[in-house]
Amino acid sequence: MNNPNHTNNTDSSSDHVSNPSSDRTANHSGDATHFGYETVSGSEKVNRVMGVFSSVASQYDVMNDLMSAGMHRLWKRRMIATAAIGAGSRVLDVAAGSGDIAIGLANKMGPSGRVVLTDLNGPMLAEGARRVIDVGLLPGRADCIQSDGTKLAFADNSFDCVTIAFGIRNFLDIDAGLAEFYRILKPGGQFMCLEFSRPVLPGLDVIYDAYSFNMIPLIGEKVTGDRDSYQYLVESIRRFPDQQRFSKMIAKAGFDLIKHDNMSGGIVALHRGYKI
Repeated sequence: MNNPNHTNNTDSSSDHVSNPSSDRTANHSGDATHFGYETVSGSEKVNRVMGVFSSVASQYDVMNDLMSAGMHRLWKRRMIATAAIGAGSRVLDVAAGSGDIAIGLANKMGPSGRVVLTDLNGPMLAEGARRVIDVGLLPGRADCIQSDGTKLAFADNSFDCVTIAFGIRNFLDIDAGLAEFYRILKPGGQFMCLEFSRPVLPGLDVIYDAYSFNMIPLIGEKVTGDRDSYQYLVESIRRFPDQQRFSKMIAKAGFDLIKHDNMSGGIVALHRGYKI
């Protein structure tokens, strides 16, 4: 399935976004799956997730600041600080969105490193391209490629590190995505995933649920006029596997030395594993 929104994006940053294979979409498009709490076909989920992120692309960072009271910036800084990269590293940031993770990784690597941003959603990737252009990384130290995270157009053993932040829960096939990340990592390479998870502090789950289901869709409606997209985001967080289950999925994909660190009482977890 093509991304119909990508060709309609007229921002000049879209000139720096390549789309090597427009039909590289997720597997099992006809199988039943979930869009939030709804049961839908795979193809409908892909369409609707694309619609969600096309709708919020221009205000994505603003909404993240409002919804998390700025905490998402601290979570991402910790992810970048934990990345096992240095001068000359080659890094892939999947579901790169507005590019904040990729920019931080590029700064950590220095001028000899290279970061590749991928996202299936054209408007989101155009936002990322605009930002990496603004900070002087593109062209030269970054590339932006529109691609499905479950069917990445890279050779085996291509990257020293693969990162994804707040994106994998939107995949149609999470196992397929993890298998791809393992495939394209070099031996010894690191996989890192920052994602919403399950609160571990007593009583925090009740407070967090009340805030998420009542306030986040309301904030989305007031700021962007789009309540439904933020309702989906809350529901997708609740459907995502908890820390232990997701760690087992990472192990199933072949990774070793798997760990996770809870942040903000388990609201967010930073998962990592290595291709040994």
